[in-house]
Amino acid sequence: MTETQTVQATVSNPRMGKIFTATATNDQWDGNTLKDSLSSQQLGILMPGTVVNHVQCQYAGGLAAWRIQNAATLTFQRWGFGVKDGLACYASQSVNPYTVNPNDILTVYPLPAAIAGSNVLAWVQTSKGVELFEAKAVVDATSTAMTTVVNSQTLGDSMFNSTLGSIHVQCQDGATLDSVEIIDNSGGTVLTLYGGVRAEGGATSIEYNLQADGLAVPIGKGFALKVTTTA
Repeated sequence: MTETQTVQATVSNPRMGKIFTATATNDQWDGNTLKDSLSSQQLGILMPGTVVNHVQCQYAGGLAAWRIQNAATLTFQRWGFGVKDGLACYASQSVNPYTVNPNDILTVYPLPAAIAGSNVLAWVQTSKGVELFEAKAVVDATSTAMTTVVNSQTLGDSMFNSTLGSIHVQCQDGATLDSVEIIDNSGGTVLTLYGGVRAEGGATSIEYNLQADGLAVPIGKGFALKVTTTA
């Protein structure tokens, strides 16, 4: 049986907000569209022309990435991670102000907790755009390559000849991100960043194991994005 979980999100501005919900299928990229809890309408139909600056997304367990996507052009307008139900934080779950387009949908990509090891997601933004990367069932203390969710490409294949601007990483509930590495085509280490745990007390973020912005790493052919975790 395919696993599902309840995902819900509020999309809001200082004057108003709406609740969007879905029974989302784990490990499914397309089709997990959240709809208004009262009218069952999609985001763009319900809120066209509305400027929003907060998306508070919650999942039942594991981890999840959300995106506001133009259904006509397939471009991502805003994106981020959800948090476990009950750990929402309005202050930290903000986005740059965005005017909702009538074609926009709010969709989610959830993963359950791995039976062994850790499931990991990463939003990677470069001068070419943004892609969601994943690594599943990462064995503890083992550097593991991440690939794009859409077509399983490595960093070098997907983002060749671009400049890396940011990496935002989310590991499954309770897991620790030990490090993130950028590896070149000869196996050399270009960049290493340490991560941590997400907040259930003591950490600084409920969304991110790593939030690295302001980077400027040229991405070459054969480059790899690797993560090391502890479940």
